[in-house]
Amino acid sequence: MGFVNLDYCRSAYRVRAFAGSSSQLSTKDSRRGSRCPGVLPQRQACYSQLPSTYFPITSLLRDFEQERLVHLRKSKVIEFTMATRWAPVLVCLAVGALGDTNAARADGFDPLQYVDVLIGSINGGNVFPGASLPYGMAKAVADTNSSSNQGGFTLDDSPVQGFSVLHDSGTGGQPSLGNFPFFVYPSCPGDDINRCDFPQKTRVKHGAFKPENVKAQPGYFSILLDMGVQAEMTTTQHTALFRFTLPNGTGANGTYPFVMQDLSDLSNTRQDNGTVSVDAQTGRISGGARFNPSFGIGTYQAYFCTDFSGPAIQDNGIFVNSRATTEAKDLTISRSINGYPLPGGAFVRFRDASSPILARTGVSFISTEQACANAEAEIPDFNFDTVTKAAKDAWRAKLSPITVSTGGGVQQDLITNFYSGIYRTMVNPQNYTGENPMYKSSEPYFDSFYCLWDSFRSQIPFLVILDPVAVAQMIRSLIDTYRHEGWLPDCKMSLCRGYTQGGSNADNVLVDAYLKGISDGIDWNVGYQAVVKDAEVEPYDWATHGRGGLDSWKALGYIPGLGLQRIWYHDEINFPYSQYSYNDFCISLMANAMNNTADQEKYLSSSENWKNVLYPEQTSFLPSGPNTGFKGFFQAKYLNRTWASQDPLTCSNIDTSGVACSLQNTGRETFEDSTWEYGFFVPQNQGDLITIYGGPNEFVRRLDYLHDQNITNIGNEPSFLTVFQYHYAGRPGKSAARSHFYIPRQFNPTPGGLPGNDDSGAMGSFVAFSMMGLFPNPGQNVYLITPPFFESVNLTHPTTGKTATIRNVNFDPNYGAIYIQSATLNGEPYTKNWIDHSFFLEGKELVLTLGRNESTTWGTAVKDLPPSTGKYVGFNGTFSGQRLGGRSALKYRVDSWKMNNFVH
Repeated sequence: MGFVNLDYCRSAYRVRAFAGSSSQLSTKDSRRGSRCPGVLPQRQACYSQLPSTYFPITSLLRDFEQERLVHLRKSKVIEFTMATRWAPVLVCLAVGALGDTNAARADGFDPLQYVDVLIGSINGGNVFPGASLPYGMAKAVADTNSSSNQGGFTLDDSPVQGFSVLHDSGTGGQPSLGNFPFFVYPSCPGDDINRCDFPQKTRVKHGAFKPENVKAQPGYFSILLDMGVQAEMTTTQHTALFRFTLPNGTGANGTYPFVMQDLSDLSNTRQDNGTVSVDAQTGRISGGARFNPSFGIGTYQAYFCTDFSGPAIQDNGIFVNSRATTEAKDLTISRSINGYPLPGGAFVRFRDASSPILARTGVSFISTEQACANAEAEIPDFNFDTVTKAAKDAWRAKLSPITVSTGGGVQQDLITNFYSGIYRTMVNPQNYTGENPMYKSSEPYFDSFYCLWDSFRSQIPFLVILDPVAVAQMIRSLIDTYRHEGWLPDCKMSLCRGYTQGGSNADNVLVDAYLKGISDGIDWNVGYQAVVKDAEVEPYDWATHGRGGLDSWKALGYIPGLGLQRIWYHDEINFPYSQYSYNDFCISLMANAMNNTADQEKYLSSSENWKNVLYPEQTSFLPSGPNTGFKGFFQAKYLNRTWASQDPLTCSNIDTSGVACSLQNTGRETFEDSTWEYGFFVPQNQGDLITIYGGPNEFVRRLDYLHDQNITNIGNEPSFLTVFQYHYAGRPGKSAARSHFYIPRQFNPTPGGLPGNDDSGAMGSFVAFSMMGLFPNPGQNVYLITPPFFESVNLTHPTTGKTATIRNVNFDPNYGAIYIQSATLNGEPYTKNWIDHSFFLEGKELVLTLGRNESTTWGTAVKDLPPSTGKYVGFNGTFSGQRLGGRSALKYRVDSWKMNNFVH
């Protein structure tokens, strides 16, 4: 099919995210070293080579942070231990590792002008489109009452029910966070506080807005409600600053502007007793409550502290349900008799609206006192414009290391698609360092790994190349969770353990980072202990960590059907095979790099267990009745070694049965996808898989059928790698064509421009990797090469300072010429259809010569195919090809400073 005209398919209610006016960055190459002193036990973790333009911003943020720490100590909120030692890291991570040459460009290029944060705000993308720092804990946005408000705000005509400070991004299921929302009225009817609408379900009638009155940018969000209230918001790491501008005439005739803040969250999950108080003189509102997580077990306690600046205060008080009083200033509110939390909170009335009302809300998971201290230190003077500029500068620093050519006829919407995808990779996970109430530690703490089943495939691998400093912090956090809780998490949100979706996917994340040289401050010996425990020890309740059925896995080489029912869900029988196999393979690579021959051979062997449940006679029929014509699919096997019978199309994109395919106890044998899809997930051994499927031609035909018949769900992460698996069959040109098939058809820069949940930036990373022309096989040191969507892409590595370049010759902005005919690497002919991580670390140049027809020579020979543990057979003969796993095979450890470790 032809190229889609984005001007045609753009949503009628498109709301662009403009970067706004900002000072241009200096083009000087001079740099100023900066470190956060005394913060880290390892000297490299927080070093930033800062361009001089950023230095005032960095100094400002550090000043705020120092004030916060002084206040914390004076108020005895914390001792100078975990929180004080690590709190400045939040500033360092917000500003980023800025050792790049792309922070300023002579042509005035600013990546923020190409970020549309509203992409995915309808159609199930569930993105968080509000104000945040990179990995920020405070995330401020208007919350709508949509059924798809998992990220808070939607553009689906749903009205606003509040403005809150804590959110996740791109998640499915139940809405997450959205705690302690504000709502603002120009005044109450008749100036009677009891005639204002307090509960969310009644105040939404005042929350209507028009899409054209929404403005969203990195670090800034604004909305004008139809009733005339404009709400703007920006954030620091733990604090949000709101600016409420009321319509002209507000406050006249003895009426008083009214701001309320309640103890609810997006899903109304408040537990036990919530508390709130308001200071009669200053109007400070503070409190806290306990809530349920959206996709996990346990509860979490959150706290807030709000101060106001602007017009003088008239009075204040508290409310419960629909009744308010100025007499009481403190409230402890329980759940109602029917189990639902009673609405309750506090309010402040102002004498007039002669100036905007500024509301500063600090949040904490430790205490109300720490929430107040966070707010006072991070935003001491209520300067909205200064805070907004600092937030934008932090985002600009994160995005600037990667640049693309903006000329050559490329549609600007494609550039927006690219940078918006990159932006979303850094919204989650969230840096909660200093806000972990569960255990004391000097290590960083990240939350909102939501979930690693989604993010190991491309999101975290993308951060490995763009923000390795932050990834090192994340890895340390995961390993520290293992130290204190005994297991690596598979999913985390709001301090709680999320449900495992199959396999132990933190294993893949750790190994991917290890092989690519992420090492700063990481104890990799403990990291190896953690992944081995996942492979060897079965937890009693593996709902939230570890793997189930390990005894059978190790004794039989598979898990018998109906054998995973210890807990209320996870009757997925087939799914763990490919996932467990790949988990074990990743561990074998790490063992190999650590010279642990016994473990390397052991886990390499168990990584082949996927073959034990591939039923060669299994057929598949379309819902309309015809046989697909393909045989051989994963199928459940019972203890007596007979086969179960589930059609391979069950849980696929075209399954019309309506069966449950998630974590329900009535679910089918696969999780969120079909065995048609999972049948390709053997990333370690495409050689044997191609042979089993009938050779390279049949493999390609089967892969085509998966995509062309719409069996795959490109809106779910297991589909990602299948777009590029043509490389393994010697057809890299078809991978390029397939990526253009989905971008921009399914991924485009509109509010409905995502095909599924963004899943903490997973969809964004798929777009970014695909458009830059290198897609990872996660957990391996392999990137599959396709032509970038731009004439050139440059990425300056934040720690080595080297700039890697991919350049297209014969670039065609209409994408008629998308097939690589030949390539050079650093000026030398290069025929492999994949490349390793040294490309980024050493700053190499890859030049691709393109043509309109698929090449029959470039990247097609067995010697040019990506590594596989099994042989490639049927490629004009039988060849062994690149092999993985043996001691003489590719040694995958890449050390950032000793590149000679990357050897054959």
